[in-house]
Amino acid sequence: MPSVASGLLRFYTTLTPPRVPPGIQVMHPYADPAVRTIMRAFLNRFFDDERPRTLVFGINPGRFGAGITGVTFTDPVALDVACAIPNDLPRRRELSSVFIYDVIKQLGGAAAFYRRFFLTAVSPLGFTRDGKNLNYYDVPVLARAVTPFIVRCVERQLTLGARRDHAIVLGKGENFRYFNRLNEQHGWFGTLHPLDHPRPIMQYRRKRLAEYVAQYAATFRAAGRARPGAPSAAVVSPSWPRRRGDRIAP
Repeated sequence: MPSVASGLLRFYTTLTPPRVPPGIQVMHPYADPAVRTIMRAFLNRFFDDERPRTLVFGINPGRFGAGITGVTFTDPVALDVACAIPNDLPRRRELSSVFIYDVIKQLGGAAAFYRRFFLTAVSPLGFTRDGKNLNYYDVPVLARAVTPFIVRCVERQLTLGARRDHAIVLGKGENFRYFNRLNEQHGWFGTLHPLDHPRPIMQYRRKRLAEYVAQYAATFRAAGRARPGAPSAAVVSPSWPRRRGDRIAP
């Protein structure tokens, strides 16, 4: 049976960009041979097995994280220091990556984390307009245009070692509302766990950073411990207050 690593590498390297409205560009890091080399090294290090993982859905790649490395929520520094994958990319930190790897440290480090979870995105390709990050939901016509692409991508990932009992969604606002609607239509996952997106936490709530890291870690542990079961389209909302949806791509 093919490993999770080989299936995911094939998934990313065969992505066909969706058609988008005029003035919007698709960010496709996996078309770059250097990014494919990084992805191969990352996937072979952490996913060269047949173990099922809980999927964690961000929004879509941004220019300074996955848009550079190809690895969701992982900037070049995290790729080198936390994942032990040397690279020659610019040593620029990305706020969401800094937060996520604080959480990963709390959960035992990259090797322990990636045995149980896979960081992905609702849209595995990113979008820009006027040189700036754009979330897929920022423009309604864009969201409608990319929905078939997103559905195909989620369903492909379900065949690659994804658990279907629980999934985690980062971004309680528009990202969660959009993904929850699709989950209700398609019955992909039994329980969805929405969390505040890392970017606004790091930008506006850094004084509460330890609290948010602990909340993330508790949610990840709960989702990872749950025994696989039949999808039931339930939603588990954390006890801390809901916030307005963030507008920054991961």
